[in-house]
Amino acid sequence: MRVPSITSTLFVFGTIIMLSPASLAGQRLNGTVFFNSPPRLENARTTFNEAGVRGATYYFTFTLPSQAGEPLEKLVIDQRGGVDDIPLLLDRTIAFVGTSKEKQEPLLLADVSQSEDNRQITVQFQTPVTPGTTFTIGLKPRKNPIYDGTYLFGITAFPAGETVDELYLGVRRLQFYDRRNNSDFRDFL
Repeated sequence: MRVPSITSTLFVFGTIIMLSPASLAGQRLNGTVFFNSPPRLENARTTFNEAGVRGATYYFTFTLPSQAGEPLEKLVIDQRGGVDDIPLLLDRTIAFVGTSKEKQEPLLLADVSQSEDNRQITVQFQTPVTPGTTFTIGLKPRKNPIYDGTYLFGITAFPAGETVDELYLGVRRLQFYDRRNNSDFRDFL
């Protein structure tokens, strides 16, 4: 009769350990921090998709699920496709809770930088984004690329911490059109 009580005790004890907050945090024995549940890259869109125009904003929307276990500190956005490099107005980068169509409170940024070849953008949050948050980053280009076509952006997320396992979230595209010299395009509208 002792065996069932030991089994029950182990089951209850094991369940408590599995559900404790410490077990939800993603940290390896060597101290490396990771996401238990990956952030999701929900959407990417531009406010203007005509090649060469000014005034556009490129919005990238993410969800950090409540099961992530760790806050998100940094995102790296790599331009992986497209003829033109797209220089940004870094001081006009914004971040906020919500989507591009339902903006809520702003998220403060600690640093925004772009590589010399303009193909990699790093966005670091002043206070890491907490799990259970949908948020959006808005990037302001000097102008849309001159050449039309598909421009691909790969996104990598970094949890908060000194030693982290980054996580590649996938690729999204922005499509730009040259409507100035395309009379056939206007004929079909």
